[in-house]
Amino acid sequence: MNLGTRLALAFAAVAAAVAAAVGVLAFYSAVERVTGEVDRTLQTSATAVVNGYEDVLHTPQLIAQRIAPDGTVTPLGGRSVTLPVRDTDRALASGTVRGATSTTEVAIGDDTRVVAYRVLTTALGEGRGAVQVGIDIDLSRQVLSGLAKEITLLALLVTVVAAGLGWLLARRIARRLVRLTVIAEDVSAAGPGAGDVPVEGRDEVARLSSSFNTMLRRLAESREAQERLIQDAAHELRTPLTSLRTNASVLRRIDRLDPESRGRLLADVEGETLELSHLVEELITLALARHTDEEDDEVDLAAVVRAAADRTRRRTGREIRIGSDGTRVRGQRHALERAVGNLLENAAKFDAGTAPIDVGVRRGTITVSDRGPGLAAGDVDRVFDRFYRADAARSLPGSGLGLAIVADIAEAHDGTAFAGNRPGGGATIGITIGTGRLLPDSDPHHDPDSPAPETVVGS
Repeated sequence: MNLGTRLALAFAAVAAAVAAAVGVLAFYSAVERVTGEVDRTLQTSATAVVNGYEDVLHTPQLIAQRIAPDGTVTPLGGRSVTLPVRDTDRALASGTVRGATSTTEVAIGDDTRVVAYRVLTTALGEGRGAVQVGIDIDLSRQVLSGLAKEITLLALLVTVVAAGLGWLLARRIARRLVRLTVIAEDVSAAGPGAGDVPVEGRDEVARLSSSFNTMLRRLAESREAQERLIQDAAHELRTPLTSLRTNASVLRRIDRLDPESRGRLLADVEGETLELSHLVEELITLALARHTDEEDDEVDLAAVVRAAADRTRRRTGREIRIGSDGTRVRGQRHALERAVGNLLENAAKFDAGTAPIDVGVRRGTITVSDRGPGLAAGDVDRVFDRFYRADAARSLPGSGLGLAIVADIAEAHDGTAFAGNRPGGGATIGITIGTGRLLPDSDPHHDPDSPAPETVVGS
């Protein structure tokens, strides 16, 4: 059973329940009103008969008779029908309490016709008997029976109308859900990019459609990034693998090589293997840059920069000068340390001089400046692309992934990566961290516009 049918049946069931409840209440309310009116008529007629006003008995629906204390019945007027006398009526007739009453309904007639009467028995008191008045209620019953039929038909009509409206509404709602289902099936079969879902209205289905479109766009972007990464990786892996394959074929004849050639061959194999291992490590880091299991924590950017600078100094022997304003952020400490380390290693690689590498931390921005050749105009916008290597870097070691990892870590922290040339020569490359991640300064007396205190790592 599809969703539209379920909604239509649900609407019909709710409408039927409501119509039945309202109908029952209306019917019983009508019964009470009709019965109350009949009882008032009987009471008025009985009082008139007791007081000797028997003119009321000319009403064709009425019957009146007197019950003696011994149970004998004497007709007083009205229809020529004898009302049955019950034990309760005899007790009232023989009793001493005046005005005591008893009400009942009886059916009188033969095989051809039976008439229903509502009967009121009123005691005269002091052993003087009782007066019994009855009224024909067939007409009232017919009216109530007709009312019950009308209520039943109305309830059925309401149910049918509700089912129809429910079906139309369900079809309108389900139509959008069906579109979602079809597109989801297309995405499952053909992947992201199968199409967008039209967003109609502002209800939950519209929100679902909008979220579904956002999900599709992100899936498509993720797939494109994945395909681009695979293509770039395949391209970059081809060179060291080709070299290794060539060297492997030469290794088959290693016994024919002189010691010098053998040493160069083994060094070449070792170098290609190390480059390949480094490239694979960088690829794994890049793939996981935005999907790390590391949780956000309060991070002191100065401490992150000092840790990265200390590691870079041990690797390169370069002096690193740090200026920090004490900014603290909410982020991933190890990822940020990796980003700063990549920036420092990039600066050390391109700056072959002995002057310190400068690192500045101010208001969530980390800037690394070197005194190398700087960036060419065509390289500024591409240095963060995966596997991109400027002409000046062709002869230098590296995979072209370091700055791409920096850009991904910055984006994971709601920020951006930037690059430019340093006044006086050299390059300035850094990242910003989203303002929503900045934490209040731990020093309430710190002036953010004052010069940042400097420390030096290395000598």
